[in-house]
Amino acid sequence: MNRQPEPPYPHPDGAQPPKIPGELVPRHVALVMDGNGRWAKSRGLPRTEGHKAGEYALFDVIMGAIELGIPYLSAYAFSTENWRRSPEEVRFLMGFNRDVIRRRRNQLNSMGVRIRWAGRRQRLWRSVISELEDAERMTAGNSVLTLQFCVNYGGQAEIADAAKAMAMDVAAGRLNPEKVNEKLLRRYLDEPQIPDVDLFVRSSGEQRFSNFLLWQSAYAEMVFLDTLFPDFDRRHLWHACEIYASRDRRYGGAEPNPVPPSPADPARALAAGAGIADEQIMRDPRG
Repeated sequence: MNRQPEPPYPHPDGAQPPKIPGELVPRHVALVMDGNGRWAKSRGLPRTEGHKAGEYALFDVIMGAIELGIPYLSAYAFSTENWRRSPEEVRFLMGFNRDVIRRRRNQLNSMGVRIRWAGRRQRLWRSVISELEDAERMTAGNSVLTLQFCVNYGGQAEIADAAKAMAMDVAAGRLNPEKVNEKLLRRYLDEPQIPDVDLFVRSSGEQRFSNFLLWQSAYAEMVFLDTLFPDFDRRHLWHACEIYASRDRRYGGAEPNPVPPSPADPARALAAGAGIADEQIMRDPRG
């Protein structure tokens, strides 16, 4: 975008982002927005009211992500398993997702947010696809934050679709099966240019992936917060990021444990103190 992005609106209570060193801010946060139905039930409201309240929570989180300098945020808006819900709720969610994108895209565009869509086209309303694709085109040049809407998305479905596309390329002679590896498979995912997830956050106290960004979250740090999503805001995101920043990420590697000399071996202890190497200790003193 050519114009200066608009800053995010401030938190109503004046909350400010924590002072996390830039190198410890997660590059990509995955967000499972859970608890809308329970929030509504606890208030004697239909589930749809919980989803409506969740819209405001999500957009406050987006503001907080921009303030903290998070470059990528993925939001789980509708899963491949959500089709199992009642027909009335599915219809509401289809229309709601469509209308949220239409209603909010100008605001997101003005703040420099780039919108991407991950998910299957099958069964998804054409009007939802149209709004998602329009939002992608409108915001393609933005760079403040990439917001990935995961609509009709499932991690297993994404991997299966990638494997199917690879198999078709192998069958057509476009791909040598001996070249297939993790790096190559990644190129067949929905949004391969978006980096792997650093921080996986779920609201409502549930502690599971729920089939969200399974491949991308292989080395993600997991943070589960008890707050139901309609009560969630940027402060909860910041808290999760502080937890993330406090953790030691090793990606399967590890430093050797320092082992003090055994008190039963006084020669080795003395040599260690004098800086004498093990091979000198083991050398036959007779030459």
